Amino acid sequence: MTPERDILAERALAVRRDVVRMIGVARSGHLASSLSIVDLLVWLYWEVLSLRADEPSWEGRDRFVLGKGHGCPALYAVLANKSFFPREELWSYRRLGAMLQGFPEIRRTPGVDAPGGSLGQGLGLANGLALALRDRTPAPSVYCLVGDGELQEGVFWESAMTSAHFSLDNLLLLVDRNGRQMEGATEDIMSLEPLREKFLAFGWAVEECDGHDFASMRNVLGRLGSRRGKPGCIVAKTTLGKGVSFLENDPSGGRMVLGRESMDKALRELEKGGD
Repeated sequence: MTPERDILAERALAVRRDVVRMIGVARSGHLASSLSIVDLLVWLYWEVLSLRADEPSWEGRDRFVLGKGHGCPALYAVLANKSFFPREELWSYRRLGAMLQGFPEIRRTPGVDAPGGSLGQGLGLANGLALALRDRTPAPSVYCLVGDGELQEGVFWESAMTSAHFSLDNLLLLVDRNGRQMEGATEDIMSLEPLREKFLAFGWAVEECDGHDFASMRNVLGRLGSRRGKPGCIVAKTTLGKGVSFLENDPSGGRMVLGRESMDKALRELEKGGD
């Protein structure tokens, strides 16, 4: 493991701890779904996105859209660790009137570029941003992260056709492929496979990676970098509740409501993981 990978792994561990603490304090939130996307967000925000934390509205910045808005605790923890706002704000998550609500709000939270929460609609928002930005020099890139369960929404595939029709090669979609949704396994409820072939048929450039392995993420991004005239898609294999053993093996698919004892157990596991 290189020193750079060590640093990213430590940052991801710190973000996971903050996610558990903020949801624990709020006694509310989608913990397992948030933990599955932590490594993807840490990689994006520390290695890929061009941003200025002290100037969140900088015109030249890359844009990020979180389609699975219920996973916003992970995004909030990343933004706080990148100094977009004080880390103390995390502990008021979901309080009435607080900066950090149960879904991302563009006018309330520094660093948030688009609202999220209506499943399947994040890619449509990202399409609009990519169209508006692609004629700039240099053209900012637009990144959109969606959950695999939301790919069952018809509007998502209408947006996928739109991305290819307009040849949005400044758009990169990341699919959090943890294989679970609230009611069970995605393949049992509404099968998505063969997912790679579906994106290819819709005119996308597609790669697959391990969504918890930073080297794997770097490799697929490198291969997608040469695409011209096509939107890019990374199908990232992830684990729901990654880092907390009893969430990774939760048969309810993330519906478990955690009390104080369970939260303390999760934090102890994450502390041990940092040894």
